[in-house]
Amino acid sequence: MIIRRGPTRYTSVIGWDRKSDKFQVGQWLYGRIYERRSDLSPDGKHMIYFAMNGRWSSSVKGSWTAISRAPYLKAVSIFAKGDCWHGGGLFRSPSEYWLNDGYGHELQVEDHRLKRTLEYPWHEHYGGECLGVYYVRLQRDGWKMLYVAPDGAGGHVTRFEKRINGHWVLRKNAHASAHHPVGRGVYYDTHELFNTRTEETVIKKAWEWAEMDGDRLLWAAEGRIHSGRVNTIGLKDEKMLHDLNPMQPEKLMAPY
Repeated sequence: MIIRRGPTRYTSVIGWDRKSDKFQVGQWLYGRIYERRSDLSPDGKHMIYFAMNGRWSSSVKGSWTAISRAPYLKAVSIFAKGDCWHGGGLFRSPSEYWLNDGYGHELQVEDHRLKRTLEYPWHEHYGGECLGVYYVRLQRDGWKMLYVAPDGAGGHVTRFEKRINGHWVLRKNAHASAHHPVGRGVYYDTHELFNTRTEETVIKKAWEWAEMDGDRLLWAAEGRIHSGRVNTIGLKDEKMLHDLNPMQPEKLMAPY
């Protein structure tokens, strides 16, 4: 599942079948989806997301947490919020989820086939907003947190690593800073490849997201999705899988 911001204030959700590398546009939202507070269920059937469109007098109070059938946004469960504190959540199993409740949601519609965990189910805690969901999700998905350090600009960076093979690791540097590059938000990631034997570091400035998919490496850069493989020497067999840049908002109906 891909959450794509733009053009302008639009956000789209795209389904991604990684076995065939086929992509399917789900639906568009005129507003923001907080990708760091969102999650996909282990079976890929549902997504939980936190969204905001600023229509504070609407039934969902301008911001809300919803559970939908991926890759669509039409809610099967919806919790009105009314502000941007906390929100979103994580899946613990295909049918069990944790809601990042914090200051409180107002339940409006609930799919009773999905079970909500009321108690906080993890040892780690990183606050109630983006990092409180995102950092837990990274570690759940196999990323190892190494350290937190000042970034020299009044913020901080948290380094995560994931093993690629016997020579290389993928590093994800999660930044939290008000002094961020143009086109990035307060929270953004940078990536690099590190050779554990030669201590060579290959910085990938354009990569906004990166993850391992079995023995292949996936990443997003400049609105495009790429894949490649890493051998003892470095990255090879680079391939662009999909270009998201031509996408334009359209009205799409969920098939449920």
